[in-house]
Amino acid sequence: MTQPTTLAEAARLAQDIEHHLNQVLIGQRQVVREVLIALVSGGHVLIEGVPGLGKTLLVRSLGKVLELDFNRIQFTPDLMPTDVTGHAMYDQKSEQFRIRRGPAFTQLLLADEINRAPAKTQAALLEVMQERQITIEGKAFTLNEPYMVLATQNPLDQEGTYPLPEAELDRFLFKVLIDYPGHDDETRLVNMVLDGTIRASLDVDSLSPATDAAGLQAMKALSNDVLIDAEVLDYALRIVRATRDFNGLSHGASPRASIALARAARVQALFEGRDFVTPDDIQQVARPVLRHRIQLSADAEIEGQTPETALARLLDQVEAPRQ
Repeated sequence: MTQPTTLAEAARLAQDIEHHLNQVLIGQRQVVREVLIALVSGGHVLIEGVPGLGKTLLVRSLGKVLELDFNRIQFTPDLMPTDVTGHAMYDQKSEQFRIRRGPAFTQLLLADEINRAPAKTQAALLEVMQERQITIEGKAFTLNEPYMVLATQNPLDQEGTYPLPEAELDRFLFKVLIDYPGHDDETRLVNMVLDGTIRASLDVDSLSPATDAAGLQAMKALSNDVLIDAEVLDYALRIVRATRDFNGLSHGASPRASIALARAARVQALFEGRDFVTPDDIQQVARPVLRHRIQLSADAEIEGQTPETALARLLDQVEAPRQ
C-alpha cells in the first residue's frame, strides 16, 4: 500500500477512504467523516443511535477498507470483564496456566450496545482505551497500533440501559450521533438492495482496501505538521473553558477536551487539504468532542434543553478570531 508523504497526498487518501465507506454506508457522510477524524487522531468513538442504522456495518467497513483486524463484542447484562479482556486458564496437559486472549486483542474493537452491561464490565475497557494495553494476571500485553474502540449505545431512555461513568465517557475522543438517512438516501439504499447492487445483509465483500495500518500512521504523523495559530488555539480553549460556567450546564469539560479539540481540528484541516487550522475547523469538531463531556443542569432539563441546544448557544456566544 502507498503511504502518503505530503499533506496533499494525505488529503487525497482521506477522500478515497471516505468514498469507499460511503458506497455502503448510505446517507451518513458526516458520521463517516467524524469516525475517520477520530481514527487518524488516535482516539476512540462513542456512537449513539437507534438499532438498524448501520453502526456495525460502519466498523466492519472500516476494517475492510483499512485492512485492520476487527472484533465485535455484544454487551449484555451478564457479560463479565474477563469476557472482554481474556483470562488465565489452567491447561491440564501441560499442567501450566496459559493466557486466553479476549476479543479486545485486535485493532478495531466494536463494543456493541456498551450501555447494556453493568459498570464493572464497562470499566474493563478503561485500561485498553487509555494505555493501549491489557493486563492479565499481572502481565501487561501491548496492543498493535492503530487501536480504536468504537462503542455503540442506545439512547438512555430505552429499557435496560446503564449510563456510562464520567471517567469512561471522557476517554472517548468523539461522541457521534447517527440518525435516520434522508428520504432520497433511504430511497437509494432500498433500490440498491432491490436491484442487487448490494445485498440485503449489507456485506462488505465488495469493498477494496484503500490503505493499511502504515498508511494510517503516516496520516497521523502528517497531521502533526498542520499549524494551529495561537489565536485559533485560544479560541478552542475559550470554548472548552466556557462549558465550565455556562448557564444551563452543571458540569463542564476537562482539559482532556481541550487536547481532543486541538488534535481533531488538525486532522479536520488535513482532510480539507490545508496545512493550517481555521476557526471553522474548531467549530466542525466541537460538538462531537464536547457533547458527552457536558451535563445539563436540572433546570435546563426541565426546560427541555438538550446538550445539542446548549452547545449551539455556547458556540454562538464564544467569539471566533477574525480570519
